Amino acid sequence: MNEFRQIKLSDKDAFNEFFSKDPPVISELTFTNLFMWRHCYHTLWQTRDNCLLIVMRPGDQPLFGLPPVGHGNKIEALNFLVDYLREVSPDARICRVSDDVIEKHLDKDRYTIVEDRDNSDYVYLAQELAELPGNKFHKKKNHLNKFLKNYQFEYRRLDDELVDRVLQMQEQWCELKDCLTNPNLLAEDRAVYEALTNYKSLGFTGGAILIGSKVEAFTLGERLNPDTAVIHIEKANPEIPGLYAAINRFFCEDALLEFTYVNREQDLGVDGLRKAKQSYHPNHMVKKFTLIPRD
Repeated sequence: MNEFRQIKLSDKDAFNEFFSKDPPVISELTFTNLFMWRHCYHTLWQTRDNCLLIVMRPGDQPLFGLPPVGHGNKIEALNFLVDYLREVSPDARICRVSDDVIEKHLDKDRYTIVEDRDNSDYVYLAQELAELPGNKFHKKKNHLNKFLKNYQFEYRRLDDELVDRVLQMQEQWCELKDCLTNPNLLAEDRAVYEALTNYKSLGFTGGAILIGSKVEAFTLGERLNPDTAVIHIEKANPEIPGLYAAINRFFCEDALLEFTYVNREQDLGVDGLRKAKQSYHPNHMVKKFTLIPRD
């Protein structure tokens, strides 16, 4: 029997084989995302019943499993995962579970199903993010136009030469936000570092806005499934009005129009983040649920 083991860069092909055969809808399930956050979540994985099983151990919080990925017997794989979690934790649960897993691959009598609104993903039409059409995007257009009017800038797609400058901007952003006193921001800083320093191997895409020669905004994203891209990180200098609207618009226009949808991940229950994500008028939400085994 396979044992759970730590995620490594060399595991990329194995993960992507599962994702290509069973395309995910939740934002957590890309190799880039799992790899860049592996130190925060102490991520473990193995295969079972032709499924990929993932366990996450977020610091002092209870560990949890993600829903199985693959074309194998997901019910059996899920039962195995729950039994494993029960051996190592009194609070065994499966988190970030989408509707389709519940409808197709779940013995519902065995679980209590709880909606997880804070981790549900916001999904937008890529064309709308690129064009900001109609009255509903009037405020966003105003923010964007203010930036376009007042700043000379350059938008560039992420490349080898730009990575170091993006890392410098992330370091400055973290100093501005005092990341050392905020465990969540400190974990995000480590995740951004892991993604950027492994940029070529991970194979995601990104974009940056430069004013002068300095990166003032950047974003990182990639394919989630055949019709959806996912944006993992978006950062901008908060002292420059309209910069967030600009990096979102230019990145979507440059790199994401081959997709119908853009998943911009969850709001984590943070009021300001929820308001910002709602202001872009999502096309739909990917609801997520937590499965709690019944004794």
